[in-house]
Amino acid sequence: MKLKMMYSFLDSDINIIEQSLEETVQAESPLLRNASMHLLQAGGKRIRPVFVLLSAKFGSYDISEIKKVAVALELIHMASLVHDDVIDDAELRRGKPTIKAKWDNRTAMYTGDYIFAKSLEVMTEIERPEAHEILAKTIVEVCVGEIEQIKDKYRFDQNLRDYLLRIKRKTALLIAASCQLGAVAAGVDESIHKKLYKFGYYVGMSFQITDDILDFTGTEKELGKPAGGDLLQGNITLPVLFAMEDEDIRREIVKVNETMDRKEIEKVISLIKNSGAIERSFTVSNQYLSKALAVLDTLPQNRAKKSLRDIAKFIGKRKF
Repeated sequence: MKLKMMYSFLDSDINIIEQSLEETVQAESPLLRNASMHLLQAGGKRIRPVFVLLSAKFGSYDISEIKKVAVALELIHMASLVHDDVIDDAELRRGKPTIKAKWDNRTAMYTGDYIFAKSLEVMTEIERPEAHEILAKTIVEVCVGEIEQIKDKYRFDQNLRDYLLRIKRKTALLIAASCQLGAVAAGVDESIHKKLYKFGYYVGMSFQITDDILDFTGTEKELGKPAGGDLLQGNITLPVLFAMEDEDIRREIVKVNETMDRKEIEKVISLIKNSGAIERSFTVSNQYLSKALAVLDTLPQNRAKKSLRDIAKFIGKRKF
């Protein structure tokens, strides 16, 4: 089953969110407007808005209110992508030129800042102090995560704890906040929205680990960029950490740098894929997925719960 089929009953509401996203990034500056629309039209899974909507189904569901949370969280995610592309000097995202590639770094940074500011503007329309507190804490952690990612580039002596903390901040917390804030906006009881937060956190961890695996196992067409791009940019992911336990492979991995020849990086990718690191990484991803499903089992039964289960399984098991 395709991902979108798992929540097809939300199609009309997702269209509303898509339209709201377009309206929100219509800056007066033609450059900001064009750059923001370029990013928006590149597409994306819109996983965070979907989690917002599904979590809101556990409470009083009003799309006119819920969409504000969904739009705000997707904008924060979009802003982080623009900044990531500058940090990683990335030319492509989803197979299309990044904002920094199509324009320049300065335009990309201001566009990311603009989108980020618009997300906060949207959130001011939500009259729930608790929602603002949750979002503020999440944004702080996401920003710390971006700085840590810069600091950790080409740091081959980092450990598993460093990696897990980084992906928690980079990915898991925003997905966790999406689940929790969707429920909060729908007036869901605290005991339930805290469980949804845990569910989102575990799913987010599984999602990012799987992403990091696919960076080695996916094709350039599937990834929208050459395989091994994360390692070439100095991002030490779980398969790399596991592969480096073999001293011979470690000696090859630590030679990786941004100017490395494509044939050389492909040799390193092959070593990682043949080391058992991919299978071990999937095991860790599946452990987080199992925790997510265990939390979900404790939630009230409804249509959204089945969709959350299907999406979680899809995210953890996807092949690219």
